[in-house]
Amino acid sequence: MKDALAIHRALLEWETVHEIVRLPVAMADADELPKALGLPAERCLVTRVYSCESVRRGQRFLTGVIVPAGRPPQAEAVRLAVGARTVRPAPADVVNAVTEYAAGLVCPLLLPDSMPLLIDHSLVDGLPADDVVYTATGEASTALGIRAASLYALCHAKPVDLPAPPSTPATGMRRVRT
Repeated sequence: MKDALAIHRALLEWETVHEIVRLPVAMADADELPKALGLPAERCLVTRVYSCESVRRGQRFLTGVIVPAGRPPQAEAVRLAVGARTVRPAPADVVNAVTEYAAGLVCPLLLPDSMPLLIDHSLVDGLPADDVVYTATGEASTALGIRAASLYALCHAKPVDLPAPPSTPATGMRRVRT
C-alpha cells in the first residue's frame, strides 16, 4: 500500500515543497481532516473514487474526484464529466486494489494513469495558488500539506463544475411556509 513515505519520496524527486503532518488523532476517513487540523473544509481536500460504466455496456473504469472535505459531488455531475452511463461510489476493496491507498484516505497523487481525475472548479478558482491545502496520505495518522498550485499541477486533474447534492431537511422536520 502507498503511504506518506511514498508520497514524500515522490515529492522530493519532483522537487516540490511539502510537509507531511502528524495528526493529533487518527482518521477513519479524509472527511475528518478539517476537525483533525482545525481548518476550514475548503483547505482540506478529499479524493473520492467512483466506479463508472462506460456508454458501451460492460466497460467499467474508475475515476477520482477531488472536492472539499465533507462535500461529496453530485453523481450526475461526475457522470457527465467523464461521459459515463452510470456512476456510483467504488467499493472499498476495489479502491484499495486499484489506487494502492486505503479506501477513504486516497491521496490525489501517484494514482494510476488509467484513472481520470477531476477537481472541483471552485477549488482551482477559489483558493490562492500559494495557499497550503491538506489531503490524505493513505495513512490514518498523517496528512500532506502542499501549495494548492503544486498539487493541481502534479495531479493533472481536469477542473469541472461539481456542485454538492442539494441538502435535504432533517427527518421529522416540517417545512414552514411564511
